[in-house]
Amino acid sequence: MIKWLPDAEDHDYAAAKSYLSLLHGKDRVRKIVAELRGAGIAQFMAKDIFRASRLSLLGLSNFYIERDRIKIRKGAGLSPLLLVRDTQNGRLVIADGYHRLCAVYEFSEDAVISCKIV
Repeated sequence: MIKWLPDAEDHDYAAAKSYLSLLHGKDRVRKIVAELRGAGIAQFMAKDIFRASRLSLLGLSNFYIERDRIKIRKGAGLSPLLLVRDTQNGRLVIADGYHRLCAVYEFSEDAVISCKIV
């Protein structure tokens, strides 16, 4: 069973801010990150997150995916994914947690993923 931390870690919000800064202006990014911090935990299956994001699975030899697979095997908690609905384009943006998603997917595409979504 995959364990999840009760909230994302501070460095996850910083990573989301960095990534979202490529897509949006400073004020919009600040607003999205504040909304993510205040959002409750939701759960979705790994396969559904992939489908909604329209992203593909990264190669399993990726260093960060392997690091997360080791955490899963050891029973360590993973930080929830930070997700943003892009309703204009009808897709899901993974603001932080793409490597965690890929690592979990290897164990089961039906695995339930903890996330914060706005």
